[in-house]
Amino acid sequence: MATWAIWGGVVVVAAYLLGAIPTGYWIGRLKGIDIRQHGSGSTGATNVLRTLGKLPALAVLLIDVLKGVAAIALTRWLYSLPVVAASTPVSVNLETWVPWAVTIAGLLAIFGHSKSIWIGFSGGKSVAAGLGVLLAMSWMVGLGALAAFGVTLALFKIVSLGSIVAAIAGCILIVALNQPLPYQLLAIAGGLYVIWRHRSNIQRLMAGTEPRIGQKLQEPEDVAIQ
Repeated sequence: MATWAIWGGVVVVAAYLLGAIPTGYWIGRLKGIDIRQHGSGSTGATNVLRTLGKLPALAVLLIDVLKGVAAIALTRWLYSLPVVAASTPVSVNLETWVPWAVTIAGLLAIFGHSKSIWIGFSGGKSVAAGLGVLLAMSWMVGLGALAAFGVTLALFKIVSLGSIVAAIAGCILIVALNQPLPYQLLAIAGGLYVIWRHRSNIQRLMAGTEPRIGQKLQEPEDVAIQ
């Protein structure tokens, strides 16, 4: 039982630390700036795009998506190891537990992206990491959410609006496609968290002041709520 519990602890710590990799911050440092002191204060790809340009933003986006994918892939791999199966109590159905382990890992990766231990528990808004989690958990849901983001972005040219629509789409699709209950809870909780992280953007959307692609924020955001 102790060995099985230790592996569960490894999953929890590893998923958070993967999500907490501060890609945008590190790439900003390579360029000689602290990205948190520019634009929205977020370390995500959108703020990197506004501050550093397309190529750094693309690098941040891809790596942040891969963080979410890696957290889920690592969890599934760890629970497939013979040592985990051998140490699992007879009363525990490992096949039933794995989706819950994936859910916990996914949530921690999403949380870690926005509250990174490496940079004083600041970070991005968890959109890219959340997309990676969805793609690894259910590629159909992930692609559906990505399509919702793409269509919204093409129509309105507002990244935050696309992110919010994608979060909502992920919640709807995970239920509509009848995915396992743990995955449904992960998508809904993660989606709500992403929307909550965009609360300042929502205020600007309602006021009609949210910048479109290529535009700068009129005023710096309160970094404390990023």
